Amino acid sequence: MPTRKEVLEVAGREVAVSNPDKVFFPETGRTKMDLVRFYLAVADGALRGIDGRPMALKRFVNGAAGEFFFQKRAPESRPEWIETVTLSFPSGRTADEIVIREPAQLVWIVNLGCIDLNPHPVRAEDLDHPDELRVDLDPIPGVEFAQVREVALATREVLEDFGLVGWPKTSGSRGIHVYARIEPRWTFPEVRRAALALAREVERRVPELATSAWWKEERHGVFLDYNQNAKDRTVASQYSVRPTPDARVSTPLTWDEVPDVDPSAFTIGTVPERMASIGDPSEGIDEAVGSLDALLELAEQHEAVGFGDAPWPPHYEKQTGEPPRVQPSKRRTGSAPREGIVPPPAPGKDAGPTGRRRTTHPIIEIARAATQDEALAGFERWKARHPDAAARLEPPDLMVDAMRGRSTAWYRIRVNLRHVPEGERPAQEALEVDYDPWAELREGRPGS
Repeated sequence: MPTRKEVLEVAGREVAVSNPDKVFFPETGRTKMDLVRFYLAVADGALRGIDGRPMALKRFVNGAAGEFFFQKRAPESRPEWIETVTLSFPSGRTADEIVIREPAQLVWIVNLGCIDLNPHPVRAEDLDHPDELRVDLDPIPGVEFAQVREVALATREVLEDFGLVGWPKTSGSRGIHVYARIEPRWTFPEVRRAALALAREVERRVPELATSAWWKEERHGVFLDYNQNAKDRTVASQYSVRPTPDARVSTPLTWDEVPDVDPSAFTIGTVPERMASIGDPSEGIDEAVGSLDALLELAEQHEAVGFGDAPWPPHYEKQTGEPPRVQPSKRRTGSAPREGIVPPPAPGKDAGPTGRRRTTHPIIEIARAATQDEALAGFERWKARHPDAAARLEPPDLMVDAMRGRSTAWYRIRVNLRHVPEGERPAQEALEVDYDPWAELREGRPGS
């Protein structure tokens, strides 16, 4: 039976939507066409976040409940009015990525299964100089959203003190994003350096609430992820629908809304009416362009008193002055004997919760899953079997790791049992969820 298509006329262009009735959000029954019509309803605001920016395509071809994959290269089969630009990545490779400037182009990528929009912080006209400083407030597991709101307000204060205007939005997940438009005259490393100085200053002002620590074992409260400003990192932009069961939306806010905001209030069903009623709170962001000079001066002050660079993401080249990319608990000092153990793997697995690395912490692995929700559901089952141990866990003891497969992300749950008395610690058991992100690749090999 041929695939049904519906052709829309969007600003003078015809765009075909294939399988328009396909359910993309099973819990709400929202379809692919519902997603398309949402983006058309908020197109002015959505385009404000992606206009002229290269974009990695994050494709959910089977809807929000299915697996996704990243596609950096623009599809070869595309209309002539789909713009592309060639990007270079830290790996040395290049790719022609799609650039969106108009509603028809936006509908075209949504038809490919792009639920959320993930642009780079540069414009196609200048790929080497970001025009956006991105502050990603990422709470560790167990931290209430009220604390995220407080850190967002502290971030606004720091940005203002250093000459920048912050524009807040819900992330559509557990956090808040604060963006600041900047003059496009600094390189990616310089923008990241400014973001690190900002993160350290917020941490200094609200040390009980915020952290700039890269290593999860050192974090508390809300992490200001300065590495989101490294080259090749993308963040879901404003009015992006997120792949959550309720089709939640990353929604721009006024600062007056932040103290009481509830991110669950913003969904594919509520945001168009909100925008029609109050407009787009991010209107004006492109005119509020600031300088990084003051934050870079702060970075110099930090470095003068011994605060050097902080760790970069693992796939980046080692940077001059960067500290070791080894978790503090696993670093070797001098010729002292190696401490700790390599935790055993779960039954049937080759690698344990820390790979081949030694640790002094009693860490066990709970789940490997295709989605974060599946992984957390496995953790809930583990807690039900081990209620006494679970009751002793503190928020930093739960480690939810987003892992990168060949072209998709998957999720791992680990638990640090350091607060559980040694004799009461559950042993490493079979994984509650045992997802193998490499299975399809192996199955496709000759002789597999």
